[in-house]
Amino acid sequence: MLIASFMSVASLSPAPVRKFSKNPLIAFYQSSIGKKYVVAGTGLILIVYVLGHLVGNLQIFSGQERINAYSKFLHDLGPILWLVRVFLLAAFVTHIVATIQLAQENRLAKPRKYAVTGYQRSTMASRTMLISGLIILCFVIYHLLQFTLQVTDPKFRHMHDSLGHHDVYRMLILGFKNPFVSLFYTVGLFLLTNHLSHGFASVVQTLGINNRKIASFVASGGQTLAWVVFIGYVSIPVTILLGIIK
Repeated sequence: MLIASFMSVASLSPAPVRKFSKNPLIAFYQSSIGKKYVVAGTGLILIVYVLGHLVGNLQIFSGQERINAYSKFLHDLGPILWLVRVFLLAAFVTHIVATIQLAQENRLAKPRKYAVTGYQRSTMASRTMLISGLIILCFVIYHLLQFTLQVTDPKFRHMHDSLGHHDVYRMLILGFKNPFVSLFYTVGLFLLTNHLSHGFASVVQTLGINNRKIASFVASGGQTLAWVVFIGYVSIPVTILLGIIK
């Protein structure tokens, strides 16, 4: 009886209080809602980049001279371009770290597993956000090594057009002519699309938009935009493999 009473009292004892930093910014991040806002904010930054990058890549359909001139414009930015890259990298890393920390906090908050797992209110995209995010990370790393740093294909460094510009047009064609690269690119983009489609719904929830019409519009609009992004990006390797772009 004594042991049972002790266990009963122990089970009713409050959970240990989390210690927050005296710095308001750090304390805000340490809270769950703070991390959710950070994930939402960095996610929006990355979405803007994905859209801008798509607009630049689609210039391949305007011909070799156009996309190579666009590439030269970016490289002529010099230090500004690298500042943007560092900013995007910081946003990307912060997005991943905050997402992982939120996932860990959710597991700790629900230590007990139930006999029947309730998935009625969740989707496949929401349940695999962490895994798909890590796969997208691998995709982004390879993409940077191939087309930005040109490590996987060193021959890209010496490609120039008749104007002396770096021949991004030819580089993209040679890169995506490899069916394995195009397949990996497509799979990565598919996961990114699912990630984005759920991400818009998460942003709505984080911002506390309770109006069903607005929330539904933002969520469905986000899903539509995500699939438009997918079609836009995938159209490049598909047209190259089909020989439409030569």
